[in-house]
Amino acid sequence: MTAKVLMVQGTSSSAGKSLLVTALCRIYARLGIKVAPFKAQNMSNNAAVCADGSEIGRAQALQAAAAGIIPTVDMNPVLIKPEADSRSQIILMGRPWHTLEAKNYYEKKSILWEQVTASLDRLRDTYDLVIIEGAGSAAEINLKRGDIVNMAVARYAQSPVLLVGDIDRGGIFAQLLGTLWLLDLDERALVRGLVVNKFRGDLSLFSDGVGILEKKGEVPVLGVVPYLKNLNLPDEDAVFVEDAARKPFAFSNAQDHPDPVPQIDIAVLALPRISNFDDFDPLKAEAGVTLRYVSSTAALGKPTAIIIPGTKSTVADLDWLHQCGLAEAVTRFARQGGAVLGICGGYQMLGETISDLHHVESKAEHTSGLGLLPIQTQFLKEKATFQAQAQVRKESGWMAQLCKTQSIVSGYEIHMGETPSQTSWLEITSRNGEQVRVADGSVSSDGKIWGCYLHGIFANDDFRHAWLESVGWERRTSLQSEVFNKALETLADAVEEALDMELLEKIIWDK
Repeated sequence: MTAKVLMVQGTSSSAGKSLLVTALCRIYARLGIKVAPFKAQNMSNNAAVCADGSEIGRAQALQAAAAGIIPTVDMNPVLIKPEADSRSQIILMGRPWHTLEAKNYYEKKSILWEQVTASLDRLRDTYDLVIIEGAGSAAEINLKRGDIVNMAVARYAQSPVLLVGDIDRGGIFAQLLGTLWLLDLDERALVRGLVVNKFRGDLSLFSDGVGILEKKGEVPVLGVVPYLKNLNLPDEDAVFVEDAARKPFAFSNAQDHPDPVPQIDIAVLALPRISNFDDFDPLKAEAGVTLRYVSSTAALGKPTAIIIPGTKSTVADLDWLHQCGLAEAVTRFARQGGAVLGICGGYQMLGETISDLHHVESKAEHTSGLGLLPIQTQFLKEKATFQAQAQVRKESGWMAQLCKTQSIVSGYEIHMGETPSQTSWLEITSRNGEQVRVADGSVSSDGKIWGCYLHGIFANDDFRHAWLESVGWERRTSLQSEVFNKALETLADAVEEALDMELLEKIIWDK
């Protein structure tokens, strides 16, 4: 039987579509319904790796987790990973396909559309309900001819659509009504409900607003979802990081605990092409830890530790670090005994040189790194994408206990480079389920400076706690799995309470 479908589209980017789909996946999974997420095309450098090594957006991996299923490439057949303002790597069915300028992307519509519809059809053959997420705005009328993710998908699947607006941005009437009025009549007919998202304050004060939306839009308001703080769930794209880097305050979980004074201040460099920044969500969820995204030396201040995250363009972002003075600041901080670590592209930056003989990223064949670790990176033509398990092999310093107990560290790899190391501390023991023995990472003699290719490493409780304790943190927290599941339940409960679930049932099941 072909699955029922429900589509969530937005009035803009960051309207809350991804989290709403996540909540709905959780709600219907709790009811025993076989539910799966789908997003035809995602633009994000925040990627996840499936069991077969294919890449999809991390938002779809989160939604799959909420649904209690294993993520597959069919849930996000097209992933666009920006490399520059007008150039992106296109991941098609989980594998690198082309690097294209924006103006050339729509020439490939027929090829991409074939994969999009085939993926959606396969999901509908497997599940009872598929919840589809749109991208950006439903009314990008200048890009409509190339649409493969919004109303084109709704039309193909004849899916009822929920239109979501972000009231926290202001202009909710213009958002929702303007979007409705810009849609073609047949598209507007597919919109079966409006959702006002991120509402703060007394809901009764917006009752007249609901009436205005329903009268002028001629579509029922399905619900008003409150602004949910401190969910500790990953954000889909770097808009979150860009906003965070402009704010003077830090992200902290301290307010949820009796001691509001942070012990640890972690500065994450807000690289222009940052990727997989949700690597650090488990850190900011800990009591006593603040985590700041910084993009200037003035904002850096005097942190306990500095993290250089992953990036889609290592060489370009390394150049940015030099231009804004952060490269010198990080080097000075490390030389003075500060804790510095790098993940993936950030790990490559910590080394002595980066070689790009195949011009994978840039025209420069050799680029000097920060020189904080004795490693050299060579870019390769083929991208490595693996789900991975590893063990810590360093028998001294803060890593010694992890080595002694042979704790298994799980994560994933997404990188174009290879970095041989004489100071490796991690051994990859499994890639996509196959046993391997691959040395990874590099660490300074005192253990304060280190890096590796393993994304998601801080989601491992023992590892995360060991590193935090090495920089002065005192343990008083729940396991990351408990925090994650609690966040999903909190999200699902809030959305279920806010929405008219009886009306939603009628919309989905044609009752």
